[in-house]
Amino acid sequence: MLDVMAEHTATTLNKPDVALEMTLRPSLFSDFTGQPRVKERLEIAVAAAQQRGEALDHILLSGPPGLGKTTIANILAKAMGANVKATSGPTIEKAADLAGLLTNLEEGDVLFIDEIHRLQKTIEEYLYPAMEDFKLDIIIDQGPNARSVRLNLPRFTLIGATTRSGLLTAPLLTRFGMRERLDYYVGEDLQKIVIRSARLLNVEIEESGAHEIARRSRGTPRIVNNLLRRVRDYAQVRHDGRITKVVADRALAMLEIDENGLDEMDKRILEAVITKFGGGPVGVNSLAVAVGEEPDTIEEVYEPYLIMEGYLNRTSQGRVATELSYKKLGLKPVTGNQSKLF
Repeated sequence: MLDVMAEHTATTLNKPDVALEMTLRPSLFSDFTGQPRVKERLEIAVAAAQQRGEALDHILLSGPPGLGKTTIANILAKAMGANVKATSGPTIEKAADLAGLLTNLEEGDVLFIDEIHRLQKTIEEYLYPAMEDFKLDIIIDQGPNARSVRLNLPRFTLIGATTRSGLLTAPLLTRFGMRERLDYYVGEDLQKIVIRSARLLNVEIEESGAHEIARRSRGTPRIVNNLLRRVRDYAQVRHDGRITKVVADRALAMLEIDENGLDEMDKRILEAVITKFGGGPVGVNSLAVAVGEEPDTIEEVYEPYLIMEGYLNRTSQGRVATELSYKKLGLKPVTGNQSKLF
């Protein structure tokens, strides 16, 4: 099965793919499509900071994977004429790692921490004085000889990205001057992204072909670019290289992406809830075992879109299949579960 899910993309791309991915990413706000309100607020913040000659406030970007959080962080840094030092929460394993990052920053630099919700709590506490007072307290020596030393840091901007803002602690959340949530993209914006990416890839594409790819991309730019590359390959090998609606439809059918953007794993999840758990409710851990996937992946990658499109409901007892799920799979709701389901 084609792995087009946003969470997995970064780990499966090889070096040429990573370079290509960077090429497709816009580097200016003027090239960035979608998220108009977020973009407007950030552009105002940049202009105001530049007029005052100050660094940007710390910014938290949240939302599902693949919507442009890393891209926006890089756009912000470029707009401010600042350097970016990028890392992720899981890679900062001890306080010394964080101290090394902070002490190597220069005035106005941007420190980008992806998956910031996965920072260890003990390490997170070192961020508090660094974000608020631009100071870093470190402990030298151990035992009775231990002493605390306070280092002054240059004024920098921390940009955090998270797919699960609810896991961030209140002390960390309140230290971000701006908190912006990115939402799924509408079809029109995704179609513009397809056309722009096709131009950068030197791929000839019809508007109807771009629309077909966009509407099956789960509202996610990263997925739309992944699908475009796969459709491009199909058009090159099986046709004349031009992407039309028919070519896009055949390519996506081969990739098991249906007209609603659901892939084989989405259908396995829905089928498991209905056939193995009687329509639900079922806990995410049991569901993960049933489909052979990690619980976090189901929660962060598959479930948000299924809920948004009305295929699943998430209740306090667990996940429940909706009537739309039954229709999608051509099944009839179990009579005994009717009152529980709807």
